[in-house]
Amino acid sequence: MVRAAAIYARISNDPEGDRLGVGRQIEDCRAEADRRGWPVADLYVDDDKSAWSGKVRPEYERMVSDIEGRRIDAVLFWHPDRLSRIPIELEQFAQVCRRANVEIVWIGGELRPGDSDGLLLLRILAAVASDSSAKTSKRIKRKNEERAAAGLPTGGGTRPFGYRPDRVTVDPDEAVLVREAVRRVLAGESVRAIAREWNARSIPTAAGKAWTVETLRRMLYSARLSAQREHLGEIVAPGKWEAIITPEETARLRATLAERTRTRTRPVRRYCLTGLLRCGLCGAPLIARPSAGGTRRYVCAKGPGHSGCGRLAINAEPVEVWLAEVVAAHLDLPAVAAAAAAATSAAAASAGEHDGLRKDRDQLDELARDFGQRLITRSEWFAARKPIEERIEAAERKVSRRSRTAVIDDYVGRSDALRADWPTLPLDRQRSIASALLDRAVVHSALRGRAAFDPDRIEPVWRG
Repeated sequence: MVRAAAIYARISNDPEGDRLGVGRQIEDCRAEADRRGWPVADLYVDDDKSAWSGKVRPEYERMVSDIEGRRIDAVLFWHPDRLSRIPIELEQFAQVCRRANVEIVWIGGELRPGDSDGLLLLRILAAVASDSSAKTSKRIKRKNEERAAAGLPTGGGTRPFGYRPDRVTVDPDEAVLVREAVRRVLAGESVRAIAREWNARSIPTAAGKAWTVETLRRMLYSARLSAQREHLGEIVAPGKWEAIITPEETARLRATLAERTRTRTRPVRRYCLTGLLRCGLCGAPLIARPSAGGTRRYVCAKGPGHSGCGRLAINAEPVEVWLAEVVAAHLDLPAVAAAAAAATSAAAASAGEHDGLRKDRDQLDELARDFGQRLITRSEWFAARKPIEERIEAAERKVSRRSRTAVIDDYVGRSDALRADWPTLPLDRQRSIASALLDRAVVHSALRGRAAFDPDRIEPVWRG
């Protein structure tokens, strides 16, 4: 006698969240339970969940657990394809129910423990559902390929940030934010800093949530922003919608973000000249090391892990203030303006190089997978890897040079603007601007009788 029946309902796609399809399934199953005189103990509903993808369905898993725990005597569902579209999964479910002596019922059929005819029917229906799903999946994939090749936007899901719900019309307010983020990232600022600031400014994602580093990074990495259509990670066609940024900016963004991922994120700096200052006595880089009293300093360190002489130090604040002024004044030189213009002109023709860099990295990953699957030998892997790595290194040097000069584009010939902005710029942006112009700054020994900070101690060495 059935004392506790369960109803399981599922629908694969419910974009509006109205659960109408689920509601109809439950209504029919309740009617069947009433006809049999079975009390319904619990409902298990997986809304907007596929039974073909293999992903976890929480309510299905909960129901199986309750069956194994002998808390259910019978299970009702609208059709076997609502329970599963994978034959082996449906077979396993039938075995769980057989061991627990649980009856399975669907509209138009049933399977009692030990009933071979009912099990055969269930297997046939599962095979038909699996074949239908496989054919549907193939049609959808082919349709997506055709849409991608035609440059049509993707459909479904949350609208892309920067675009209105039609997915092709630019939202002017969000587009301003996208361009702001692009400029800041290309200028050397971290994605984390931008995400933190946007959350502080109560700027939500397109889904109305707070920004995470990964969400913002994924948005910036997307070729959709420059009206380019991607499919399976590859740019396959120009997109038939409005662009927010240029394809060249997308290429630079991808190269920059990929490089940061490869080299990992470094700790937040408290010293904007780390790596730029050199000891005038031995030539070693100065490192950040506060005094015993907490005063920020740059020192030439010696000992394990350090190559310096240990005989020179300088307080951080005055040298940072002085070099910021020197860098600002340098931006007004005609030679700097000419060099920046030449770099911008060269970058306009470099989209192909960025695309080649991405393809070389993908090829290197593919080569590693082939070696891991033993499709090629170790010697073949080494031989094929070398020319690819050489191309990547050469392209990365070009990208690095362009990224370095791009950070000063907003300030070339506008030193007053940099002086006004400098106190509010993040440390990584300050350092990026300084290193775009400075190759290094040599710090010489202090002279007796001079003031606490002597500008003559600092010798800037500018980039060519």
